Amino acid sequence: MPLDARCPLGANWAHDSTCRFCVWAPNAQNVQVRIVAPEERLVDLTRDDAGYYVGQATGIDPGTTYFYRIDGEKERPDPASRFQPEGVHGPSAVVDPAFQWGDSSWRGIALRDYVLYELHVGTFSPDGTFDAVIPHLNRLKELGITAIELMPVAQFPGNRNWGYDGVYPFAVQNSYGGSEGLKKLVDACHQRGMALVLDVVTNHLGPEGNYLADFGPYFTGRYRTPWGPAINFDGQYSDEVRHFFVENAVYWIREFRMDALRIDAIHGIFDASAVHFLEELAFAVHAQRDVLNREIYVIAENDLNDSRVIKPRSVGGYGLDGVWNDDFHHALHTLLTNEQTGYYIDFGQVSQLTKSFSAGFVFSGQYSVYRRRRHGNSSAGIPPNRFVVFSQNHDQVGNRMLGERLGQNVTFEKMKLAAYVVLLSPYIPLLFMGEEYGETAPFPYFVSHSDPDLVEAVRRGRREEFAAFQWLGEPLDPQDEATFESAKLHHDLREKGWHRVLEQFYKELLRLRKRILHTTNYVTERGELFAWEKEKALAMKVAGIEESFLIVFHFGDSERELEVPMLLDGWRKGLDSAETMWSGPGSPAQPVIVSQDATRVTLAPYSCTVLSRPQEIGP
Repeated sequence: MPLDARCPLGANWAHDSTCRFCVWAPNAQNVQVRIVAPEERLVDLTRDDAGYYVGQATGIDPGTTYFYRIDGEKERPDPASRFQPEGVHGPSAVVDPAFQWGDSSWRGIALRDYVLYELHVGTFSPDGTFDAVIPHLNRLKELGITAIELMPVAQFPGNRNWGYDGVYPFAVQNSYGGSEGLKKLVDACHQRGMALVLDVVTNHLGPEGNYLADFGPYFTGRYRTPWGPAINFDGQYSDEVRHFFVENAVYWIREFRMDALRIDAIHGIFDASAVHFLEELAFAVHAQRDVLNREIYVIAENDLNDSRVIKPRSVGGYGLDGVWNDDFHHALHTLLTNEQTGYYIDFGQVSQLTKSFSAGFVFSGQYSVYRRRRHGNSSAGIPPNRFVVFSQNHDQVGNRMLGERLGQNVTFEKMKLAAYVVLLSPYIPLLFMGEEYGETAPFPYFVSHSDPDLVEAVRRGRREEFAAFQWLGEPLDPQDEATFESAKLHHDLREKGWHRVLEQFYKELLRLRKRILHTTNYVTERGELFAWEKEKALAMKVAGIEESFLIVFHFGDSERELEVPMLLDGWRKGLDSAETMWSGPGSPAQPVIVSQDATRVTLAPYSCTVLSRPQEIGP
């Protein structure tokens, strides 16, 4: 069936109090809508050749609740429900999509200018709502954040969840404030010149409240994900399954004015067809750019180190705009912590961070001890602004046994060094909520399932996941409300002691990043790299039209003098993490660097500095 011939999924309400229902249920012999409230009645639907059941009802107002009745027996919420006011097992509700937008002049921002701030709505504030995020936006903008990234907000069971257990991809979590609250947050971001990125899950649905299989062959037995049955993207009837998830992606862009989608764990999307589902999804989302006249992007989480994801379709790629680079995180993390358990066993050398700076992926076909096989393919030549990098994110914090943040495992000097590496890399930097001021609250895994057997399975699964890391102790109970409460941020820390210093350091780093971006081709053409394995140091020269920069990172535990083979004078020291103004031990680096045969830089342990030089000096 042609795409434009399909009915819009779900309950589509019109202002004349009519509502058109459309659901795909090819295995059903009969489907009806049972209106639950305000007045109970049945609405018959008509089946088309592709298995869609369609019908229109009158006298329907926003807030009307309903189930689909399948073959006169099963009653299930709408797979494309826009709102689940009573949770995942309750009836779906009709929603008025109208919203008074105030961002009519918004055209988005270039991907090169993204500075991402990942947050979890439920733990970002005491209220845990979209509305409660808005008062923090001015501070984040002042910090230098240009894009807020929300962890998944599709309806999940209960009120406590990371969001990756969502089971209604079109419905906005009721406890967060529903679709109205999310639109208010998007609008508030745009009015401040900030983009909003939404994390969406297309590789699986959560176990509780997952009724899709009652409607049709949404899942396949040919593959299996770590989280349950795989989505049917390449088997019989897969055209309509793909359409469901593609329409969902476009829905976030058109109705909620999202600026980008972050596609979760694409290594859990199995598709052997000639046109991969991700290619189809990216093409559909990108088509909205011209229609809506604004910048729109698709970014993936990719554990496979597969550069095809971000290569153009013209050369056999999927055509996505960006990808998370876990290798960068692992290379940085091991230099800071010396951890060598789990997947960290593959990392720990300066040369690996150097390779990540120069080419993106560290593993591009080499043997991985952790995986016991070769891993990845080459990402050389791909522009830096196609990679998202971080020293912390929800996975790398939350998938530790106690959910502790980087600051609980390293010194203050190492925290500043981590910020320096991420924020002055040529890549798209991502901060995890509270990182900028050294938040001490952990971010452990939490759920609020209603099935005791499922709760115990989650507990058992978490213990098994941690076995490879050889961490001692017992993980926090995901079901315990106290685990969720422990993750709530303490925003008042920003005004205290070293936390205040750290936030100011982040702000200064982001100012410096903006200065570098505006005077060089930093994020499209990589700089010149210098590495010292023995001294545990890395330097990068970035040449611009008006100004050049030399950025130096030192991971050693003693003071070192480094000799950079550049016959240029006039380098002036700028931001130095060891300075006492940043609560450092004091910097041994000279204010002005002058040399006849090389540029010499002296660095304190676990420190970083930047040197700048007007371009008109020297050759």
